[in-house]
Amino acid sequence: MAIILTVSNQKGGVGKTTTSAALASGIFLTGRRVLGIDLDPQGNLGFCLGAGGDSHHTILDVLNGSVSVEEALVHGEDTCDLLVSDISLSSNGLENIHRRRECILKDALAFVQDQYDYIIIDTPPALNLLTVNAYAASDFLIIPMSSDILSLVGLAQLKETIESVRGAFNPNFQVLGILLTKFNRRTRLSRDVLDMANQLAAQIDTKVFETKIRTGVAIAEAPAHGESIFTYNPNSLAVQDYAELLLEIAPAIHLKEA
Repeated sequence: MAIILTVSNQKGGVGKTTTSAALASGIFLTGRRVLGIDLDPQGNLGFCLGAGGDSHHTILDVLNGSVSVEEALVHGEDTCDLLVSDISLSSNGLENIHRRRECILKDALAFVQDQYDYIIIDTPPALNLLTVNAYAASDFLIIPMSSDILSLVGLAQLKETIESVRGAFNPNFQVLGILLTKFNRRTRLSRDVLDMANQLAAQIDTKVFETKIRTGVAIAEAPAHGESIFTYNPNSLAVQDYAELLLEIAPAIHLKEA
Protein backbone atom coordinates (compact mmCIF):
# COMPACT_ATOMS: atom_id res chain seq x y z
CA MET A 1 0.00 0.00 0.00
CA ALA A 2 1.29 3.43 -0.95
CA ILE A 3 2.78 5.85 1.55
CA ILE A 4 1.00 9.19 1.08
CA LEU A 5 2.86 12.43 1.69
CA THR A 6 1.32 15.90 1.48
CA VAL A 7 3.18 19.20 1.04
CA SER A 8 1.18 22.08 2.45
CA ASN A 9 1.26 25.67 3.62
CA GLN A 10 -1.60 28.16 3.50
CA LYS A 11 0.83 30.87 2.37
CA GLY A 12 1.82 31.02 -1.29
CA GLY A 13 5.30 31.52 -2.67
CA VAL A 14 7.06 29.26 -0.19
CA GLY A 15 8.22 26.53 -2.58
CA LYS A 16 5.32 24.18 -2.01
CA THR A 17 4.88 22.99 -5.59
CA THR A 18 8.63 22.91 -6.21
CA THR A 19 9.02 20.70 -3.14
CA SER A 20 6.14 18.43 -4.21
CA ALA A 21 7.68 18.02 -7.67
CA ALA A 22 11.13 17.38 -6.21
CA LEU A 23 9.79 14.66 -3.92
CA ALA A 24 7.75 13.01 -6.68
CA SER A 25 10.53 13.06 -9.27
CA GLY A 26 13.28 12.21 -6.79
CA ILE A 27 11.44 9.17 -5.45
CA PHE A 28 10.47 8.13 -8.99
CA LEU A 29 14.14 8.17 -9.99
CA THR A 30 14.85 5.57 -7.28
CA GLY A 31 12.68 3.14 -9.24
CA ARG A 32 9.53 3.46 -7.15
CA ARG A 33 5.99 3.66 -8.49
CA VAL A 34 4.88 7.23 -7.79
CA LEU A 35 1.62 9.14 -8.24
CA GLY A 36 1.58 12.93 -8.04
CA ILE A 37 -1.71 14.63 -7.19
CA ASP A 38 -2.29 18.32 -7.86
CA LEU A 39 -4.93 19.81 -5.55
CA ASP A 40 -3.92 23.38 -6.40
CA PRO A 41 -6.22 25.10 -8.95
CA GLN A 42 -3.15 26.77 -10.46
CA GLY A 43 -2.18 23.36 -11.86
CA ASN A 44 1.55 23.93 -11.56
CA LEU A 45 2.53 20.47 -10.32
CA GLY A 46 1.52 18.89 -13.61
CA PHE A 47 3.58 21.45 -15.50
CA CYS A 48 6.61 20.88 -13.28
CA LEU A 49 6.36 17.13 -13.84
CA GLY A 50 5.95 17.34 -17.60
CA ALA A 51 2.22 16.74 -18.01
CA GLY A 52 0.80 18.15 -21.20
CA GLY A 53 -2.27 20.33 -21.30
CA ASP A 54 -4.40 17.85 -23.23
CA SER A 55 -5.73 15.76 -20.37
CA HIS A 56 -9.46 15.11 -20.67
CA HIS A 57 -9.98 14.68 -16.94
CA THR A 58 -8.70 16.40 -13.80
CA ILE A 59 -8.65 15.64 -10.09
CA LEU A 60 -11.94 17.55 -9.82
CA ASP A 61 -13.62 14.94 -12.02
CA VAL A 62 -12.44 12.33 -9.53
CA LEU A 63 -13.56 14.28 -6.48
CA ASN A 64 -17.05 14.96 -7.80
CA GLY A 65 -17.50 11.35 -8.87
CA SER A 66 -17.58 11.92 -12.63
CA VAL A 67 -14.72 9.49 -13.33
CA SER A 68 -12.56 7.02 -11.45
CA VAL A 69 -8.94 7.64 -10.54
CA GLU A 70 -7.89 5.19 -13.25
CA GLU A 71 -9.78 7.14 -15.92
CA ALA A 72 -8.21 10.44 -14.89
CA LEU A 73 -4.61 9.25 -14.63
CA VAL A 74 -1.98 10.85 -16.82
CA HIS A 75 0.64 8.14 -17.32
CA GLY A 76 4.17 9.46 -17.54
CA GLU A 77 6.88 7.89 -19.65
CA ASP A 78 9.89 9.49 -18.02
CA THR A 79 8.15 10.70 -14.90
CA CYS A 80 5.55 9.64 -12.39
CA ASP A 81 1.83 9.23 -13.01
CA LEU A 82 -0.30 12.29 -12.33
CA LEU A 83 -3.74 13.50 -11.41
CA VAL A 84 -3.73 17.04 -12.76
CA SER A 85 -5.84 20.08 -11.94
CA ASP A 86 -6.93 23.34 -13.49
CA ILE A 87 -8.71 26.54 -12.50
CA SER A 88 -12.08 24.77 -12.31
CA LEU A 89 -10.91 23.31 -9.01
CA SER A 90 -11.20 26.75 -7.40
CA SER A 91 -15.01 26.57 -7.60
CA ASN A 92 -15.28 22.88 -6.91
CA GLY A 93 -18.66 22.65 -5.18
CA LEU A 94 -17.43 19.95 -2.79
CA GLU A 95 -18.96 21.86 0.12
CA ASN A 96 -22.36 20.75 -1.17
CA ILE A 97 -21.51 17.11 -0.54
CA HIS A 98 -22.75 16.12 2.90
CA ARG A 99 -21.47 12.57 3.32
CA ARG A 100 -17.77 12.12 4.12
CA ARG A 101 -16.87 15.20 2.12
CA GLU A 102 -13.59 15.50 4.05
CA CYS A 103 -12.66 11.99 2.92
CA ILE A 104 -13.58 12.10 -0.78
CA LEU A 105 -9.94 11.89 -1.85
CA LYS A 106 -9.13 9.15 0.67
CA ASP A 107 -12.03 7.04 -0.55
CA ALA A 108 -11.05 7.54 -4.20
CA LEU A 109 -7.40 6.61 -3.62
CA ALA A 110 -8.37 3.38 -1.87
CA PHE A 111 -8.89 1.85 -5.31
CA VAL A 112 -5.32 2.57 -6.53
CA GLN A 113 -3.16 2.61 -3.41
CA ASP A 114 -1.82 -0.86 -4.10
CA GLN A 115 -0.62 0.25 -7.54
CA TYR A 116 1.90 2.75 -6.12
CA ASP A 117 4.69 2.88 -3.60
CA TYR A 118 4.33 6.61 -2.93
CA ILE A 119 1.67 9.25 -3.52
CA ILE A 120 2.71 12.92 -3.31
CA ILE A 121 -0.02 15.55 -2.89
CA ASP A 122 0.44 19.24 -3.66
CA THR A 123 -2.17 21.44 -1.96
CA PRO A 124 -3.56 24.94 -2.56
CA PRO A 125 -2.19 27.90 -0.59
CA ALA A 126 -5.20 27.81 1.73
CA LEU A 127 -6.67 25.81 4.57
CA ASN A 128 -9.85 24.71 2.84
CA LEU A 129 -11.75 21.50 2.09
CA LEU A 130 -9.19 20.43 -0.49
CA THR A 131 -6.42 20.72 2.09
CA VAL A 132 -8.44 18.81 4.67
CA ASN A 133 -9.01 16.05 2.10
CA ALA A 134 -5.25 15.81 1.56
CA TYR A 135 -4.58 15.62 5.30
CA ALA A 136 -7.30 13.02 5.83
CA ALA A 137 -5.77 10.80 3.14
CA SER A 138 -2.10 11.19 4.09
CA ASP A 139 0.43 9.50 6.30
CA PHE A 140 2.86 12.41 6.45
CA LEU A 141 2.99 16.19 6.06
CA ILE A 142 5.89 18.46 5.08
CA ILE A 143 5.44 22.20 5.69
CA PRO A 144 7.65 24.35 3.44
CA MET A 145 8.32 27.88 4.65
CA SER A 146 10.17 30.66 2.90
CA SER A 147 12.87 32.25 5.05
CA ASP A 148 10.93 35.40 5.85
CA ILE A 149 8.86 36.46 8.83
CA LEU A 150 5.50 36.45 7.03
CA SER A 151 5.88 32.75 6.23
CA LEU A 152 5.64 31.98 9.94
CA VAL A 153 2.30 33.76 10.30
CA GLY A 154 -0.65 31.41 10.35
CA LEU A 155 1.08 28.34 11.76
CA ALA A 156 -1.30 28.40 14.73
CA GLN A 157 -4.24 27.99 12.36
CA LEU A 158 -2.40 25.19 10.59
CA LYS A 159 -1.90 23.49 13.95
CA GLU A 160 -5.65 23.64 14.63
CA THR A 161 -6.42 22.09 11.23
CA ILE A 162 -3.92 19.27 11.78
CA GLU A 163 -5.35 18.52 15.22
CA SER A 164 -8.91 18.56 13.88
CA VAL A 165 -8.05 16.10 11.12
CA ARG A 166 -6.30 13.82 13.58
CA GLY A 167 -9.28 13.88 15.90
CA ALA A 168 -11.95 13.30 13.29
CA PHE A 169 -10.47 11.50 10.29
CA ASN A 170 -6.82 10.44 10.51
CA PRO A 171 -5.36 9.78 13.97
CA ASN A 172 -2.02 8.61 12.53
CA PHE A 173 -1.36 11.76 10.50
CA GLN A 174 2.23 12.80 11.22
CA VAL A 175 4.04 16.09 10.56
CA LEU A 176 7.49 15.13 9.27
CA GLY A 177 8.88 18.62 9.63
CA ILE A 178 9.16 22.23 8.55
CA LEU A 179 11.30 22.82 5.47
CA LEU A 180 12.95 26.23 5.17
CA THR A 181 13.28 27.39 1.56
CA LYS A 182 15.07 30.36 -0.01
CA PHE A 183 17.50 30.01 2.85
CA ASN A 184 20.75 31.94 3.16
CA ARG A 185 22.77 31.11 6.25
CA ARG A 186 24.77 34.33 5.87
CA THR A 187 21.82 36.61 6.49
CA ARG A 188 20.55 37.52 9.92
CA LEU A 189 16.96 37.25 8.69
CA SER A 190 17.35 33.59 7.75
CA ARG A 191 18.94 32.85 11.11
CA ASP A 192 16.14 34.68 12.93
CA VAL A 193 13.51 32.79 10.95
CA LEU A 194 15.25 29.52 11.79
CA ASP A 195 15.10 30.32 15.51
CA MET A 196 11.39 31.14 15.34
CA ALA A 197 10.65 28.13 13.15
CA ASN A 198 12.24 25.87 15.75
CA GLN A 199 9.97 27.33 18.42
CA LEU A 200 6.89 26.90 16.26
CA ALA A 201 7.89 23.35 15.29
CA ALA A 202 7.93 22.39 18.95
CA GLN A 203 4.35 23.63 19.26
CA ILE A 204 3.13 21.18 16.62
CA ASP A 205 5.33 18.33 17.88
CA THR A 206 7.69 18.29 14.94
CA LYS A 207 11.09 19.66 13.90
CA VAL A 208 12.78 21.91 11.39
CA PHE A 209 14.61 19.76 8.88
CA GLU A 210 18.39 19.86 9.01
CA THR A 211 18.26 20.31 5.24
CA LYS A 212 17.59 23.88 4.14
CA ILE A 213 16.81 24.74 0.50
CA ARG A 214 18.89 27.47 -1.05
CA THR A 215 17.77 29.64 -3.94
CA GLY A 216 18.78 28.30 -7.36
CA VAL A 217 17.85 29.28 -10.89
CA ALA A 218 17.86 25.63 -12.00
CA ILE A 219 14.74 25.06 -9.89
CA ALA A 220 12.84 27.59 -11.98
CA GLU A 221 14.38 26.58 -15.31
CA ALA A 222 13.83 22.81 -15.19
CA PRO A 223 10.03 22.78 -15.80
CA ALA A 224 10.42 25.01 -18.86
CA HIS A 225 12.77 22.39 -20.32
CA GLY A 226 10.44 19.53 -19.45
CA GLU A 227 12.91 17.95 -17.05
CA SER A 228 13.16 16.94 -13.45
CA ILE A 229 15.40 19.23 -11.42
CA PHE A 230 17.61 16.21 -10.75
CA THR A 231 18.29 15.52 -14.43
CA TYR A 232 18.30 19.15 -15.59
CA ASN A 233 21.11 20.39 -13.35
CA PRO A 234 22.26 18.00 -10.62
CA ASN A 235 25.16 20.36 -9.82
CA SER A 236 22.85 23.17 -8.70
CA LEU A 237 23.18 23.85 -4.97
CA ALA A 238 19.40 23.98 -4.58
CA VAL A 239 19.00 20.67 -6.42
CA GLN A 240 21.63 19.14 -4.15
CA ASP A 241 19.66 20.43 -1.19
CA TYR A 242 16.55 18.59 -2.37
CA ALA A 243 18.63 15.44 -2.81
CA GLU A 244 19.76 15.87 0.81
CA LEU A 245 16.14 16.27 1.90
CA LEU A 246 15.26 12.94 0.31
CA LEU A 247 18.08 11.32 2.24
CA GLU A 248 16.95 12.98 5.47
CA ILE A 249 13.34 11.82 5.23
CA ALA A 250 14.15 8.38 3.79
CA PRO A 251 14.09 6.51 7.14
CA ALA A 252 10.76 8.03 8.17
CA ILE A 253 8.99 7.23 4.91
CA HIS A 254 10.75 3.87 4.49
CA LEU A 255 12.59 4.99 1.37
CA LYS A 256 15.57 2.67 1.36
CA GLU A 257 17.87 2.03 -1.55
CA ALA A 258 16.29 -0.12 -4.22
